[in-house]
Amino acid sequence: MNYFVNEKGYYGDFGGAYIPEMLYPNVEELQQNYLQIINDADFQKEFHALLKDYVGRPSPLYLAKRLSAKYNANIFLKREDLNHTGAHKINNTIGQILLAEKLGKKRIIAETGAGQHGVATATVCALRGLECVIYMGEVDIQRQAPNVARMKMLGAKVISAVSGSKTLKDATNEAMRDWINNPVDTHYIIGSVVGPHPYPDMVSIFQSVISEETKKQLLEQTGSGEPDYVLACVGGGSNAMGMFYHFINDENVKLIAVEAAGKGVSSGFSAATTFLGKEGVLHGSRSILMQTADGQVVEPHSVSAGLDYPGIGPQHAHLFKTTRAEYVSITDDESLHAGLLCTQLEGIIPAIESAHALAYLEKMTFTGNENVVVCLSGRGDKDMDTYMKYFGF
Repeated sequence: MNYFVNEKGYYGDFGGAYIPEMLYPNVEELQQNYLQIINDADFQKEFHALLKDYVGRPSPLYLAKRLSAKYNANIFLKREDLNHTGAHKINNTIGQILLAEKLGKKRIIAETGAGQHGVATATVCALRGLECVIYMGEVDIQRQAPNVARMKMLGAKVISAVSGSKTLKDATNEAMRDWINNPVDTHYIIGSVVGPHPYPDMVSIFQSVISEETKKQLLEQTGSGEPDYVLACVGGGSNAMGMFYHFINDENVKLIAVEAAGKGVSSGFSAATTFLGKEGVLHGSRSILMQTADGQVVEPHSVSAGLDYPGIGPQHAHLFKTTRAEYVSITDDESLHAGLLCTQLEGIIPAIESAHALAYLEKMTFTGNENVVVCLSGRGDKDMDTYMKYFGF
């Protein structure tokens, strides 16, 4: 079974480039050049130098002893929250800004939900001196105000998306429209493993540094580079794909992707795509998405802005359909309590997105010897207002 992209841009039944004719030159330019650019020795040298000296990689693989005692397993946290800007998103934006420069682009656009991708994009634009425009849903702007302020301080223009649910899906729609209207000088830094080919592959390659490091670190700490389980939260799915990437072909490693059940899978307020979705096209690729009988996108809900998305990346859809990875879901309440537990047991405040993955540990049974890696995709600073309101701090 091939779990990676083929020469036509598909993962099994999923992927491709379903795009307006106006976008064809942009996407074709990327398709024809991205692998050559990414694999160039000078590109790799600069990319890894920035990951090391600017982002602060490698991020630690931390054995969380008190969580381990609670769950009767060796719980390792891959500390993407310790990256510069506070999440895994910076890995991808560093790669894409270098790619955009190679293609001669002078203007950068991006979409963001939780704001972490927006901050990471604004950060690399400030680093390289490029114009930056960030699209963000009106609802997300309100619940992620600290990140909005960071983007503006970094010099980005933040544009509110006021259509639909006013969240990530709608911000993505607005960014796509911008790209159509500015095809020559603009590069769209998509923040997840979604969108038309080659974005899902390109983003997963940049994020694969997460699992590449994890294998080496786990080998050093345990004598084996193979964990028993790897867990990560999934909205579009970039931290999960980065966390899974170098384990996908190792069938002994169980991959668990944790979606947002919101107020409950059957509540009408959920973002559990694999439970509620059907195959279709969203934001330029064929995947699995939440939709009505006549194909209209269903509005998602999650307490975590980064998981509030009605679809998943095409590679995730393929891993789900082939059963290579298990897709599960966690409610808003479960994630918030898991975030508090991690904070009080380990002194680490996780992003609510990451807390979804931590929450699934409650539903697993261990014998005491298993090595379990959880991707701590981001830090909880941005979510303090939500935590404070929920717990009454």
